[in-house]
Amino acid sequence: MSGYHEDGGQPEQTTRHDAASSRKRVIGVGVVAVVAIGLAGLGIVQRQAHYMHLAKETAENAIPVVQVISPQPGPSIRTLSLPANIAAWYQAPIYAQVSGYVKMWYKDFGAVVKTGDVLALIDTPGLDAQYAAAKANLDVALARYKLAQITARRWKALQGTQAVSQQEVDVQAANAEAQQAQVEAARHEVERFAALEGFKKIVAPFDGVVTSRFADVGDYVNAGRGDVDSHGNATELFSVADVHAMRVFVAVPQDYADIISPRLEADLSIPQYPDRTFKAKFLATATAFNPTTRTVTTELTIDNKSGELWPNSYATANFKAPGDPDMLILPEGAIIFRAEGTQVALVDGTNHVHLVGVTLGKNLGTTVQILRGVKKTDRLVNSPSAGLLDGQEVRIVKGTPGYNLPPKKPEPPKGEAEGSQMKAGQERIDTRAMPEDNRPPIEAGGRP
Repeated sequence: MSGYHEDGGQPEQTTRHDAASSRKRVIGVGVVAVVAIGLAGLGIVQRQAHYMHLAKETAENAIPVVQVISPQPGPSIRTLSLPANIAAWYQAPIYAQVSGYVKMWYKDFGAVVKTGDVLALIDTPGLDAQYAAAKANLDVALARYKLAQITARRWKALQGTQAVSQQEVDVQAANAEAQQAQVEAARHEVERFAALEGFKKIVAPFDGVVTSRFADVGDYVNAGRGDVDSHGNATELFSVADVHAMRVFVAVPQDYADIISPRLEADLSIPQYPDRTFKAKFLATATAFNPTTRTVTTELTIDNKSGELWPNSYATANFKAPGDPDMLILPEGAIIFRAEGTQVALVDGTNHVHLVGVTLGKNLGTTVQILRGVKKTDRLVNSPSAGLLDGQEVRIVKGTPGYNLPPKKPEPPKGEAEGSQMKAGQERIDTRAMPEDNRPPIEAGGRP
């Protein structure tokens, strides 16, 4: 009986164990299914979120990104740097007036000379022979004139007698007058050759420095053409420059012609003196623009008693003139040049672009004066792209200080600011194109 109960209890335990295992499997499958469904839902949600983010980013990127600026007031002082040429006060190329050969030269490059100093001598055997012949012809003419005078007096004494006729007397008198004219002609010829003999000496026309010498002993020189080389090219024999003062020539653009006045000054920067500046003062102006370059030749002067400035030097002339703080300026990059004219891109309160026509004034280098079309409070696109359209929406981003934002200028002390304003006001009175009488200073065109 006991063995039966033991054998009969084993199937019951096995059934309970199998039922527990089945429940565990069902629970495991359910958990896996729930996890799978959760992951699938999470993936769908994430993909939808990524899609929405991508759509939003795409829509944002479709809107052009711009940086805006506002018109700035013009500078209180305008600066202008222009190339300049330094020339001697006087500079004379010296040519030969007689033909011959250079006998000797006495002044070399850099020699300091006085008026009348002999620079060279020219040997002119042909001219000497012509001069001697002219003096001989004068002697012959004088002899003939004396004989004609004697003959005319003798015929005059026989006038009224039957020995000679009145016609013959008049002929002899006329012959004497003709011989007198021959004497005058021969005398002038002698004087002409005597003057040419004087040109055998090449002399300095004024006090100065010899800047070039193209004459050498034995060189053939031609009258009025200087030194003739083997190729037939003619050059001057010497060049003499008066360098006690120098002339500075500057081509001023038409936009800056209003700075030209008798009070105009410039700071000259010269390459061989990098740490120095030289003050040049106004001397004269052409009062007419070059039709090709639209510039006016302006002449300044600078003292050179020390002789440290040389003719034909290059220099940079730096000018300063009062500006107009009331005018508005914009960077050149903010200007749009299209078939419709000169425009700027104005951004309104809703961040939409409007292309507005403007009138330009003076070009100040990197900036341009705006006469009409914008106000101080306007927001304008800096460096607008070529594809920017009127009415297009834009997205504004901040600019970079020092690159596309104007740097802030330090405010001067109150006293210094007031003095600067007074000085600027005084200088502004002086910015006339020319004095009313259009006359240069007294020293213009002459040696001070």
